[in-house]
Amino acid sequence: MTPDPVRTALSVNVNKVAVLRNSRGGGEPDVVRAARTCLRAGAHGITVHPRPDRRHITAEDVLALAGLTAQFQVELNIEGNPFAPPRQGYPGLLALCERARPAQVTLVPDSDGQLTSDHGFDFTGDTIQLGRLVAHFKALGCRVSLFVDAGCVGLERAAAMGADRIELYTGPYAQGWAAGAPDPALAACRATAQEAQLLGLQVNAGHDLSQDNLGMFLAGVPQVQEVSIGHALISEALYEGLETTVRRYLAIIQALSA
Repeated sequence: MTPDPVRTALSVNVNKVAVLRNSRGGGEPDVVRAARTCLRAGAHGITVHPRPDRRHITAEDVLALAGLTAQFQVELNIEGNPFAPPRQGYPGLLALCERARPAQVTLVPDSDGQLTSDHGFDFTGDTIQLGRLVAHFKALGCRVSLFVDAGCVGLERAAAMGADRIELYTGPYAQGWAAGAPDPALAACRATAQEAQLLGLQVNAGHDLSQDNLGMFLAGVPQVQEVSIGHALISEALYEGLETTVRRYLAIIQALSA
């Protein structure tokens, strides 16, 4: 029996709002106000990826957004590298989640020097420590998602360590779409999603998804629980307005879920 279609949730990543604010200093644009606008337009949650160097979202922003999402009774998704040590202004991902208590934490193997997340976990090596960290986050009541490459091997290890979901890194798909050849990357995403689902893992997706390529992605990859979209959405909102842009993404999702 084919499962009923999933109504994919839209989580808006507001990192880029903080980038603009930090470029000038002060409090404008206001990250919380931007997130509130997204939620009032119908977004299902807010995503943030605080980094130790505080170049965009800060620990203080995370706590403020935790209050906002609790008020709206929607998901806060905190992304980050669980292995990054604490430093001044950044308490570490686990300690931050202990304070913010997000509904979901997405673990990402990025380093300080990365401009953006561009690869997933390697499950073929030693994953004992990652498994211990997954257990710590789950003990806080967080759903745990692991950032993965389409076509990765060893997903059974992700399931065995207690992860709830994977998040597909969709950068290669977006690049293929822009080049007019999305099919190979889309097929890899579909195969990895199906493998994960057979293992009992649910599937999220994110990175470089946009109004232009989201529809094809959701049509080609079954049962995607959530998409996290930031850079394209905030960029498009400069022309269309934030509320209008969020509503257009929701329309794409709803058309495929009808």
